[in-house]
Amino acid sequence: MKPAQSLELGIMKISSFAGIIIILTLCQAVTPFVQMVCAQDHGPILWENMRSIVPKGYVCYRAEEPIVIDGKLDEKSWSTVPWTGHFVDINGDVKPKPSFRTQVKMLWDDIYFYIAADLEEPHVWGTITQHDESIYWDNDFEIFIDPDGDSHDYYELEINALNTTWDLFLSKPYKDGGRANNDWEITGLKTAVSIDGTINNPKDLDIGWSVECAIPWNALAEYTHTPIPPRDGDQWRVNFYRAEWDYELVDGVYRRIQGMYCNSWVWSPTGINMIHCPEKWGYVQFSIAKPGTEQYTPDPTESMRMILHDIYYAQKEYNELQGRYAASLEELGKVFARYTSLKDLPVLEITEDGYNVSVEAKLPGGGSCRIKLRQDAKITVE
Repeated sequence: MKPAQSLELGIMKISSFAGIIIILTLCQAVTPFVQMVCAQDHGPILWENMRSIVPKGYVCYRAEEPIVIDGKLDEKSWSTVPWTGHFVDINGDVKPKPSFRTQVKMLWDDIYFYIAADLEEPHVWGTITQHDESIYWDNDFEIFIDPDGDSHDYYELEINALNTTWDLFLSKPYKDGGRANNDWEITGLKTAVSIDGTINNPKDLDIGWSVECAIPWNALAEYTHTPIPPRDGDQWRVNFYRAEWDYELVDGVYRRIQGMYCNSWVWSPTGINMIHCPEKWGYVQFSIAKPGTEQYTPDPTESMRMILHDIYYAQKEYNELQGRYAASLEELGKVFARYTSLKDLPVLEITEDGYNVSVEAKLPGGGSCRIKLRQDAKITVE
């Protein structure tokens, strides 16, 4: 999803509800960052909702046989691995549960990362047939992959019910000045869609549609910055998104209702109406164990990463209001107050480009590492 699309949809949403227009008017008097958040019908800075959300986890097992990409998910390997939990609203529990079920399974081998999705849908429709068009304007299924979990250099793939695809690469999130590279291609990508019902036929009710895809590891190698294919136990940051639009029939043809917002349903919620927040994506743990025998192990650095992002969002707002970044944690007020009890306080240093903030993270077995975040949200582990 492009940022302009996300912002446009947010403004559409606000102008659809009486009384909420006042919020948009107030937002025009404050900073661009706050405007962006307010324009999505959420009020002031949303990190307070984001920070409480714990990323989901999934153990991805090796495929036991070659997977035929036909959208049907009928290989034995698919039957031996679990579905994710049902998708939820992108904002988390503060919004109602989605109207229709969405679930995902994953597998891997030495050549491909396999992803399958099952989408309940009583009216399966699609209009976009050109590769690399903005598939998001149809109901679609989207995949996001950040191999090394640094919140930068990540991949996106969108698929609609016509099996039309849009693949792109981002060097960093839109909120940090990133731009989509639409020329980037997943060379060797295989995708297929299977419809349980009929497509673009409003005269009947459908069960839904399923997606199956094989993403070659080699196609991701350039920006992965981590061993590829993954090693046993490696964890990648991954998320899945479903766009579900309200529609109308015009001369018997499905059409997205103009001026309405889409429902945004995800595997791992971000807490804000924006999927491009990699710090809140889920963790996929690759395993060579027998399916069903491996336990997902949460990243031991996750709590320290969230402390750094707490400071990051506070700095973002502070910079918009003051025209500079805070030179000390004390200047950030309540954010600093949350961490005064820590044995090792985060270390903040102003740099030529902005700032770095780092904190020590304890590791299992008694070791430790230092997690560092800079002003554009890039994470490094030392």
